Parts: sequence; structure tokens; C-alpha cells
Amino acid sequence: MDPDYLPFHPNPKTPDFKVPEGAVDAHCHVFGPADVFPYSPKRKYTPCDAPKAKLFELRDYLGFSRNVIVQASCHGPDNSAMVDALRTAGDLARGVAVVSPDVTDEELQEMDDAGVRAVRFNFVKRLVDATPKEVFMGIAERVAKLGWHIVVYFEAPDLEDLVPFLESLPTTIVVDHMGRPDVTAGVDHPDFQRFINLLIRNDNIWTKVSCPERLTVAGPPYDDVVPFARKLVETFPDRVLWGTDWPHPNMKSHVPDDGLLTDQIPGIARTSDLQRKLLIDNPMRLYWA
Repeated sequence: MDPDYLPFHPNPKTPDFKVPEGAVDAHCHVFGPADVFPYSPKRKYTPCDAPKAKLFELRDYLGFSRNVIVQASCHGPDNSAMVDALRTAGDLARGVAVVSPDVTDEELQEMDDAGVRAVRFNFVKRLVDATPKEVFMGIAERVAKLGWHIVVYFEAPDLEDLVPFLESLPTTIVVDHMGRPDVTAGVDHPDFQRFINLLIRNDNIWTKVSCPERLTVAGPPYDDVVPFARKLVETFPDRVLWGTDWPHPNMKSHVPDDGLLTDQIPGIARTSDLQRKLLIDNPMRLYWA
């Protein structure tokens, strides 16, 4: 583990908000354990171990029924830890992989059989080395044949350059963490409006209203992020997902409390109907249908 790496919260609060039966944590990770699933030699950070047993323990503690486990950059394109967690969880989990262009059709099929339903394209320069867009397009065309979708991770200043590429992808697209807006600029800022307009123009683009702990300036309970998530939930109720982002890799300012994060849900999805779409209907349609 890096000396400045913050481990996940050892004792999150019991949420005051009771999530509806069947709710899905649609963005979380597993790391290691490193002695079983080594981290990538090309990684930009070394996390603490956060194995599947801890994830499933948190799932039950918070009241969720299912997980979508997303491959993180510290494991690179070796999806072994994530796939192992999927096989342990059975129908209670689905996965998002990271693959290299030389991945074989047999490997893709094995991941599909285990419950992988998407690949992730990471454009955050501090986390990964740049990948040419034509390489990503080649991968997208292959996984589209399996019925998979694409998860994309980028920061708001990079969106303008990415729009033509995103609009050319042949699948459903899910944007991580609301496209990482600058919450000090407000929801009416041109950068966030560009993101909203992208979703208006393209009904195949979804987003995760997740990671207020990464976007906040004010800190917990992340009230400065609520207007952004609420705007997306109320404008695109059938194309939003929510997740904890446990175990919160690369947090530098504080250790997020997953119970507190769960308690933010009724502030961004203010009716039971919106909560059901965000937590059950949308992730079930995308990952389990």
C-alpha cells in the first residue's frame, strides 16, 4: 500500500435511509488480496487489499442486494480478482472489465459467462497511460457483439474533445461519476450543461450519480454535490445509476463513510419512484436483463 493511501472506513455508520429491497450498488471494486491477485506492474497507485468478502459484508450491512463490480486501474487488464468475486456472488453480482486489444474471443466469452456485462475505457490521465481512440473503438465493436456496454471515465475538461468519439460508439454508454463536474461552478456552468446536452442528444448514454466524496469541496455530507446529482436523476430518471465506489481508491482528503453516502440517496432521488428507478429498475435492466 502506498504510504499516503487511505484505507476504507473500518466502521461505517448504519444508514438512516433504508434502501428498497433489491437495491444495487452499481459501482464498487475489489482489490487483491495481493498475495492471490497481484497488482499490475504498470499501476499508478498501490491500494490496500479490499477483498470480495469485505465487499459482500458491506453490501449486506448497508442493505443492498446486488453489486456491479468495476475493474480498477491498479489491476490493469488482469480481471482475475473481479471475475473471482463474480463467481463467488453468482447472480448477485455483475462485472465491468478492463481489457487489452489482444484479448481473445475465448477470454471475452469466459468473462461473459462469469457475469461481465461491460468494459471500461479510462481517460483520466493521472490513473492510466493514454490509449488511442481507435484501439478503444476496436474493443467496443467486439464487445458489442456480446451485448455488452461501455463504461467511460473522464474529467469534465476533457469532455469537449471526447464528444465525437462517445457519439460514435456502437453500444450503450455509462459515464462514471457524472463526468466529474467542477461543483464550485454550479449546474448552469457551460461544462456541466455540455454534459447534460450530450445526454439529451444521445438516449444511449447513461450516467452514475456517484462519488460525491471525490467531487466535493465542502466535505461531508457533500451538500455541494447534491444539486448536480439531483438534476441528472430528475432529468434522466431512466438512465441513472448509483454506487458507493467502495473501497474509495486514491482518496487523499478523508475516508468516506459508506453509511453516510447511502444516506445521501433520498436527497438526490426525492421520491420513492425515483429511488426505485435509480437503485433497482435501471441497474437490473442494464446488467441483469
